[in-house]
Amino acid sequence: MRGIPSSSDIYLEVNGRKVAVVQSYSAQSTRASTVIEAFGETEPVATITGPKEHLLELSRIYATDEALTDGLNFHELEDFSLVICKPDRRIIYSNCQWSKLSESGTLGASVLEKVTVVAGKRLETGP
Repeated sequence: MRGIPSSSDIYLEVNGRKVAVVQSYSAQSTRASTVIEAFGETEPVATITGPKEHLLELSRIYATDEALTDGLNFHELEDFSLVICKPDRRIIYSNCQWSKLSESGTLGASVLEKVTVVAGKRLETGP
């Protein structure tokens, strides 16, 4: 049985390779809906769902040693995945693009304080 997830269970992945670990995250999924009205009806007759949008806020992102050796640059990072391992399932946000980066720290450290990410897809898998 798996224990309680730790920060190493939340990570960024590029081409199947872990490139950074994430200390914490928050996720918000939204979907626009449109009501269909019919002439003479007082209530909508149907609703049509629109595309889903997944917005993620990541805190304290640390690049892995291997990614640093390979020259990882968070500002150039595109089309990555966020993987969240929970005791009973994995949640994968894929086709990710960052929309906002905020960093602070010491010279030479590759730590991002906050990253806002837009994900194209959300998938849940077994453990």
